[in-house]
Amino acid sequence: MNYSLRQLRIFVAVAEQQSFSRAGELIGLSQSAVSHAVKELEQTLSLRLIDRTTREVLLTLAGKQLASRMALLIDDMDSFIKDLYSYGEQRTGTVRVAASQTISAQLMPKCLAACQQRYPEIRLLLQDSVQQSVVQAVRQEEVDFGIVIELQNTREFETQPILQDPFLLLCRDDDPLAEQPEVSWGDIAQRQCVLQDYASGSRVLIDAIFQQQGGHPEVVQQVGHPSTLFTMVDAGIGISILPALALPLPRESQLVVRKISPERGRLLTLIRRRNRSLSPAAEVIWQLVAEQAQQLAERRKITAS
Repeated sequence: MNYSLRQLRIFVAVAEQQSFSRAGELIGLSQSAVSHAVKELEQTLSLRLIDRTTREVLLTLAGKQLASRMALLIDDMDSFIKDLYSYGEQRTGTVRVAASQTISAQLMPKCLAACQQRYPEIRLLLQDSVQQSVVQAVRQEEVDFGIVIELQNTREFETQPILQDPFLLLCRDDDPLAEQPEVSWGDIAQRQCVLQDYASGSRVLIDAIFQQQGGHPEVVQQVGHPSTLFTMVDAGIGISILPALALPLPRESQLVVRKISPERGRLLTLIRRRNRSLSPAAEVIWQLVAEQAQQLAERRKITAS
């Protein structure tokens, strides 16, 4: 049957008002348009719903049954649609985000603070872990989305790059390399290094850079947590490479950082399961993280100039 919701609404209005003209005034249609819509519905159903006279509108038995049932169904449908609309505008609930450790230490505190200020009804929970665990948490939908270092295989994820994070040399202030305003990858390749292990997304990128530059340092220690790099280098075990987001340096240390030429870095990326929609609350937090990353990039430009 080719009936429409519009026809049913008009019929219910006529039944409730017991008048074509009053129904038309209520829903913003002419009397003739109301009468035509009811006739179309009767033709579709092959039933007379209304007995028309010059003075009144009388519902047939079929018309009474349809009007009583449809009035309730339309009210239920309108209520449901309003609920859906309210959900679409919702800015409440819990949002879970996973991020690797250096991202969590610097970028995410800004995001947490901004969330509390703008969206006090949203509870933002951060899962701080290594990149492999972040990717797995997104894959298994344990979190709404994650922030990772650029992935090689993104077929199962929707991605959005948000920040280019340069690598820096980390060394003691009495190291010969500390005397230079910037160093080369070749300078580092001749030294002993302490680097993060392969659970970090940065390590694969650093190895690839050395491969491109034609030299590899001697890696004397591999560590899991980025803060361990500081204590290792400060103790004189070797120099290191760290992303800018790992700053600031610990107080009362002999550590300094220097730019590396040519500049190379890592691309921070938002990821979520492909073909999975975020909740309204998670969507605004996704946008908030991207915004905070952009503001961080702009602050770096101002500082560099």
